[in-house]
Amino acid sequence: MKQIYLFSSALAFLTSTVLAAQQGATCNSTNPCSSQYPCCSEYGFCGDGYYCLGGCNPLASNTLNSCNPSPMCENANYTLSDTSRILSNYTYFNGNASEYDWVVEQGSIINTTSNGEAAIAVLLTESGGGTLLSSTRYVHYGQITARLQTGRWAGVVTAFITMSSIKDEIDWEFPGNQTTTGQTNYFWQGVIPTQTAGVTETGLTDTYSNWHDFTIDWQPDSLTFLVDGNVSRIITAVEATNNATGVAQFPTTPSRIQLSIWPAGISTEPQGTVQWAGGMINWNDPDYVSAGHFYALFQSVSVQCNDPTTPSASDTSYMYGANSSLDTPSIAFSNASTMINGAPALIGTSTGAMSMWLGVSVALALGGLVL
Repeated sequence: MKQIYLFSSALAFLTSTVLAAQQGATCNSTNPCSSQYPCCSEYGFCGDGYYCLGGCNPLASNTLNSCNPSPMCENANYTLSDTSRILSNYTYFNGNASEYDWVVEQGSIINTTSNGEAAIAVLLTESGGGTLLSSTRYVHYGQITARLQTGRWAGVVTAFITMSSIKDEIDWEFPGNQTTTGQTNYFWQGVIPTQTAGVTETGLTDTYSNWHDFTIDWQPDSLTFLVDGNVSRIITAVEATNNATGVAQFPTTPSRIQLSIWPAGISTEPQGTVQWAGGMINWNDPDYVSAGHFYALFQSVSVQCNDPTTPSASDTSYMYGANSSLDTPSIAFSNASTMINGAPALIGTSTGAMSMWLGVSVALALGGLVL
C-alpha cells in the first residue's frame, strides 16, 4: 500500500510538473501550444483563460479556433478621461467588450488636465517600467484618430499603434526628445524588413506642449497617415509587395488599438533602439525628480470602421478562417461569444516576459494632477 501511495504521489507530482511546464511553454507558428493549454498569448506563451483573449495568436495556438473570437469593430468616440470604461487590471477582463472599452495591460494611468482639456496621463517609472492600454474591440480596416501630447525626454517613447493577433502592426511613434517630428511605420506579421518602412514626419509644432490629432486611415488597398487632418504619408498595398515571393507584406488582419509610453533608452534594449530613441533615459532629469514619473497624455480616440464586407445584424466578432495561412490569413465574421467563464491572472513566465518591456505593476490611480 505504501508503495502504491508513493507511486501515486510521484505520478501526481510529475503530472503537475508537466502541466506547469506546458502552461509556461513558448509558442510560435512552428511550435504550437498543447491541447491542455491551447492558447498562444500575445507574448508567446501557452495558457488558457485570459491567454485566449486579446492578442492570442491563432496561428501559434493548438488550433485556429483555440483563441476566443475577437470583439468586432464599432464606430465610437472614446473620451479617455472617463475612466469608468477602462479596466485597470487586465487579468480580470472576461472578453466582454460591451463592459469595457480599454484594458490597462501594464503600468499606471492618472486623470489630468492640459491646456484646458481633460485627459489621462500614461506613466513611466524607473522601477515600474512603462504603460500600455489596449482596446477591447478590434478594427479590421477603418480610420482611427488619437488626440495626444507626447513626452519630451531622451529614451522615452510615446506610441499610438494598431497591433493584430499575428503581429500586423501600424505605428505612430514619437521617440525621445524629438518634439517637432513623428515617425510612421508598418509591419506585416512581425517580419522585420531588411529596409525599414519607417519614415520621419517633420514640421510638427511642439508635440509635448500642444495637442495634435494623429490619424491612421487603414484601408484594404492603402494606408494613410494624417496630422491634424492633413495627409503626411500614403502607402499602397501594391508598394508593399515582396517581389521575390509576390506576397503583399501589408497589414490585413483585425487589430487592437494600443496607446503607450515605453522605455527604449535602457541597458536591456539593443543599442540601435537606444540610439533611435535619443539615448539613455536620464532618471535624474528635473521633470522626473519633481513628478516621480515621465508621462504622455491621451485625450480621446475616435474609430470609424470600414470592414471589407458588411457584417450581418447578428455578427459580434472576428474569427480566423479554416484556410488561414501565414501568407493569406482568412477572416470571417461570427456571432460566437467573445467571453470566457473566468479570467484568471497570468502566472509564471509570460507575466515576466511582458514585464521586461513595460514593468511590473498594474494600477489605476484616479487623481487631480494638472500638468
